[in-house]
Amino acid sequence: MTLLSVRDMKTDIGQYAVLHGVSFDVNEGGVFVLLGRNGAGKTTTLRSIMGLWKPSPGSVTFQGEEISGMATADIARKNIAYVPENMGIFGGLTIEENLVLATAKGKFDQTRLSRIYDLFPALEKFWTKQAWSLSGGQKQMLAVARAIVEPRALILIDEPTKGLAPSIVAAMGEAFREIAQSTTILLVEQNFNFARSLGRDMAVIDDGRVVHQGAMADFAADAELQGRLLGLSA
Repeated sequence: MTLLSVRDMKTDIGQYAVLHGVSFDVNEGGVFVLLGRNGAGKTTTLRSIMGLWKPSPGSVTFQGEEISGMATADIARKNIAYVPENMGIFGGLTIEENLVLATAKGKFDQTRLSRIYDLFPALEKFWTKQAWSLSGGQKQMLAVARAIVEPRALILIDEPTKGLAPSIVAAMGEAFREIAQSTTILLVEQNFNFARSLGRDMAVIDDGRVVHQGAMADFAADAELQGRLLGLSA
């Protein structure tokens, strides 16, 4: 079943046309990966879906409802969360305070908090530490935890493994597999090995357009296509 549908999304940033008619569908459940070279338009696509950039014309529907043109806060209230590339955490606040701010009523559901502890034990260990003092991997864990502290139907995550040590990347992959059992993830990722280990479906963006969409297993098996669209060597 289609959860998110993007049709002919065009986005200008200042005088520059960045997206030239992006279209793809994200089915409910699992991980959908957006791939592409640097500057292809992946981050702009996520930001446009969230209303941070205003796409025009085009259509974005979520659970059958048109959300393009809505304010970002209203889109978030549709049970969509966004983890930006810069993580979007508050460095001067503790882990606990960061998570409280991400809740709707300023208090935790203890079951969900326990789940976060299971996924990211470091957050429980450093619960009272200010976010600025965390390692890069711990900050990324906190950013994802903020997205799942409330029930979500869809989470948009931008470049979560950037700059992280291999051991942290592996731990993040395990956490994403667990999250994807109950929440759909739309993932932008440059680390192809990480992306193919998680993705069920995928699309490649190049120069502001989707140039390929299909099953990740098929794409991962086609070295020639990877080389042509992503510049990966066999």
